[in-house]
Amino acid sequence: MRSYRLTSCLGAAVLLALAAAPALADDDGADQGFTIEDPRITESSGLAASRAHPGIYWTHNDSDDGPYVFAVDSRTGKTVARITMKGVGQPRDVEAISLGPDGNLYVGDIGDNLDGSWDHVWIYRFPEPKVLKDATVRATQFDVKYADGPRNAEALMVHPKTGRVYIASKNEDGGGLYEGPAKLTTGGDNVFRRVGEVPWVTDGAFSPDGKELVLRSYFSARGYTFADGRLGKDYAVESPLLPQSESVTFTADGSALMYGSEGERSSVVRVDLKESGDGGGGGTAHRAGGTKDTADENRTPGKGTTLTGGIVLAALALVLFLGRKRRKG
Repeated sequence: MRSYRLTSCLGAAVLLALAAAPALADDDGADQGFTIEDPRITESSGLAASRAHPGIYWTHNDSDDGPYVFAVDSRTGKTVARITMKGVGQPRDVEAISLGPDGNLYVGDIGDNLDGSWDHVWIYRFPEPKVLKDATVRATQFDVKYADGPRNAEALMVHPKTGRVYIASKNEDGGGLYEGPAKLTTGGDNVFRRVGEVPWVTDGAFSPDGKELVLRSYFSARGYTFADGRLGKDYAVESPLLPQSESVTFTADGSALMYGSEGERSSVVRVDLKESGDGGGGGTAHRAGGTKDTADENRTPGKGTTLTGGIVLAALALVLFLGRKRRKG
């Protein structure tokens, strides 16, 4: 029994380690899967691809960390800048980050684990730094309320063309997509109004052209066509299984989705977006999985998924081989 348990544990460890293996890197390794190396980042809860600095991803911790945002280099997984926001109150539950067309980073202090105990939440905004180094910046704080009452949320998305801010609430029975005012203002409440129905959501991201919205949960992701501020047709989007699936963003060029997770030395996994060939016209994210009816038939696995799948199959073969060898012995 001891030998069997040892073989099983070894096999499980191999599978867990290799399943998180990053995709094969391009020449410079930018925008590929990576591991967040900074020991200060233990609860990465949001992810946004920089447009000013290729290969850089902005992230932050969940609650109880402070007014900090980190720039992580996808080539190395190392932090190249920690930004401290001043001019804001003490953050309560920071859950999301998004980059607007105005060059500003929007940080969503929108979590409410008591599911509606706070009558308002906050959004912080500051310009994406032109130089990547540790710095303190003055951020603008916006008060946010929902037209239909308080709720928990973990997904904040800024439309890349209109600059309008959207929030997706988190509810196991289904949440809502909330649209902010055309322009956020200080000195009063910014009221977000429900404009669509969404599933359980832990993060979301617009495609660079603004025509697609991807929403992820702990175990899956869905894409939606998006036009005139409203959700359109939905379809399956390929997503990896991670220990605690908290974040998603498009790469700056829109060629892939990057999925993040909480935890020490957490992984960010790339899933390439491929043409589905079904003529559905869904756009960028549509390429990840086709429409709901054709996803399984037309999906071309992403680079990271293909590599991971092959390694996992090899690991399974190794476990079976060790088991047979043990029985013969």
